[in-house]
Amino acid sequence: MATAVVEPVSDTSGIAGHPRGLSTLFFTEMWERFSYYGMRALLILFMVAPISAGGFGFSTEKAAAIYGLYTGSVYFATIPGGWIADRLLGLRRAVLVGGILIALGHYCLATGIQSIFLWGLVLIVLGTGLLKANISSIVGQLYGRDDPRRDAGFSIFYMGINLGALISPIVCGYLGQKIGWHWGFGAAGVGMTVGLVQYSLSQKRLGEAGLLVSEPPAHPGRLWAGIIAAIVAASALIYAVWDYRGWVMVGLTVALFAWLLRTGGRNEIERKRIGAIIVLFVFATLFWMAFEQAGSSLTLFADQYTHNVMFGWAFPSSWYQTVEPVFVVTLAPVLAWLWIRLGRREPSSPAKFAYGLFLVGLGFLLVAVAAWLYARDQVKVSPWWLILLYFFHGVGELSLSPVGLSTVTKLAPARIVGLMMGVWFLAISLGNFFAGYVAGLFEKMPLPQLFGAVFLTTMASAVLLALLTRPIKGLMAGVH
Repeated sequence: MATAVVEPVSDTSGIAGHPRGLSTLFFTEMWERFSYYGMRALLILFMVAPISAGGFGFSTEKAAAIYGLYTGSVYFATIPGGWIADRLLGLRRAVLVGGILIALGHYCLATGIQSIFLWGLVLIVLGTGLLKANISSIVGQLYGRDDPRRDAGFSIFYMGINLGALISPIVCGYLGQKIGWHWGFGAAGVGMTVGLVQYSLSQKRLGEAGLLVSEPPAHPGRLWAGIIAAIVAASALIYAVWDYRGWVMVGLTVALFAWLLRTGGRNEIERKRIGAIIVLFVFATLFWMAFEQAGSSLTLFADQYTHNVMFGWAFPSSWYQTVEPVFVVTLAPVLAWLWIRLGRREPSSPAKFAYGLFLVGLGFLLVAVAAWLYARDQVKVSPWWLILLYFFHGVGELSLSPVGLSTVTKLAPARIVGLMMGVWFLAISLGNFFAGYVAGLFEKMPLPQLFGAVFLTTMASAVLLALLTRPIKGLMAGVH
């Protein structure tokens, strides 16, 4: 099934003058991210917890291997998920099926039975592959190609992502660690179920907002064929990359890009625009490589080298993970307003990417200085170093990630928009892989040098992208 799209009707009856359907997608994605980040906060802790404490008693090495495979796969699965949406299910139905699989996966985790638990992870991977990229594609189809509200709309949508990420570790983490693991994983499943209910009940809003996606009639055979295809394709990919997942992903990415450049575009303009997505993909991967240090090297720095006391109150180092989502939720409306306010002076998408790389690099300059101060004085540094870092990273994320989602929906040919959105999320998957490699140097390289190297890499990338902005805009062929 090829997706047919015509220009949507302009609708200003929703949030801040945006289409009404945006609120439906905002809350669906918020609850999906609630379930994802809530479960992720517990995953390794549960697997390494002794059997007497209700966990699996896995070794740290085994638990980390499963965790790494899982987090890499959830984004990698968006590639087959996008294809299935484009060819079999359509975008809206793919989101629904994906949400069902995610909810079932979380309830499998809540059983605490090892074989069912591992299948639950697979179900979440498959469901996320169907939901994550395709719901972003639907957001893009709420707006006309030249609608000036598009980037602002994605910024609002992105605030929903971070709202879910902000709330879920507090709720699911507390229930899982203080009451029982089953309660934490079950709460994640309930969150996804709530998101599914409101999504199903709000389909009329998508139609009224002008979502003109031509989908096949609801047909049980087609629906189940799509579900089985998703399970087979994603399971094969997961198995294929078990031991060498990162480098296999790199190889498959190169092959995918070669195929897209050769056959993805039916004319010169489409081929140019696909080329622009690929160029931006490279810079996005570098951004995520630095940004995703938050869960690894920056967490270790917070735990071992930072004085985690403010106003006389001691707090756990893991709480730093809530700081960046707070800034994103707070500042997303500001940037959404700013993009509209600037009008014709609004920076182009490549320029916004360059700002994102610059800001994430600036954050690492701060922590490199903090690491140098610790090395000099052997005194743990103030929490403000990391708080400022996460402020810059939050603004940088808002400058790149929602803009990237918006840009892909503008540049991708309508018939493969789901697949191309999967390509965008592949950048996050590869970024996580390279982030893990960098974090592995935490104990092998002096921290001022490690963080300084990340700073120099991202800053050099920002400068290079700024120099390439004009030719990239040429590839975009009239898309801002």
